[in-house]
Amino acid sequence: MSLLALTTPSIALAMGEEPSPSKLGTAPIKAMYDTKAEAEEAATLFNCKGAHQMGAKWMPCDAHNHGPNAGP
Repeated sequence: MSLLALTTPSIALAMGEEPSPSKLGTAPIKAMYDTKAEAEEAATLFNCKGAHQMGAKWMPCDAHNHGPNAGP
């Protein structure tokens, strides 16, 4: 597991890993949802709006590259 995944629960979950809350000091935030509505509701936890499809699942935010560490 990468250091980034250890410090960012949503990235760890997106990578299919579940970090230990005792190591992080907080509970991990779920990043994949079964419905668009669930992902849109969770978007506030990621400081974004909307949702996008990832395979058969949905993720919060209008785009996958949302956030301060997103690429160009």
